[in-house]
Amino acid sequence: MIGVGGSDWKHYVRRKPNVVRRRIRKGIPDCLRGLVWQLISGSRDLLLMNPGVYEQLVIYETSASELDIIRDISRTFPSHVFFQKRHGPGQRSLYNVLKAYSVYDRDVGYVQGMGFIAGLLLLYMSEEDAFWLLVALLKGAVHAPMEGLYHAGLPLVQQYLFQLESLVKELIPKLGEHFTQEMITPSMYASQWFITVFSYSFPFPLALRIWDVFSLRVLKSCLK
Repeated sequence: MIGVGGSDWKHYVRRKPNVVRRRIRKGIPDCLRGLVWQLISGSRDLLLMNPGVYEQLVIYETSASELDIIRDISRTFPSHVFFQKRHGPGQRSLYNVLKAYSVYDRDVGYVQGMGFIAGLLLLYMSEEDAFWLLVALLKGAVHAPMEGLYHAGLPLVQQYLFQLESLVKELIPKLGEHFTQEMITPSMYASQWFITVFSYSFPFPLALRIWDVFSLRVLKSCLK
């Protein structure tokens, strides 16, 4: 289906989109998850079009956010073995990806929630692959950009919270009414969901399935 390096991916998706959707809904095999996310998001194309850029950002550029990144690294998936060791390979890779992005997009820079997204990606791909997937998600390689999650005032988070509240009232009216009576707003419980794109506060297997389903939404953009 994917072929060597994903070379025939686009052809297959356009030829058999329903098959791809069904397989993703069933759950992307763990051994293929990282590659499939890259192909659907368009990050693989970004990487191929920008050889050497990641290395340049990591080695030769400086970021105003470096101290903030160092401070937050130990708080990112602290119970996961890959990130537990201080200055270990997991923490070093996480630092490199976050520093590179903060230099690449100086308007957004670094915001704490990014660490959980980058950390999740690093469990399934190399540093450079994780960096370009983060770029594809936030800048919108094939779908609407998500960088509004981290702009001043968190405008995209506010939009998602409003949409969540509307959906709860529409689909689970009793719960929506209870929330209203108790003056519970989505910002009290769901902000972190969106800031970290569900990579924080959820059991890891569930977070992966959410990302798989999210990739289906991105796939729709690929087929337009």
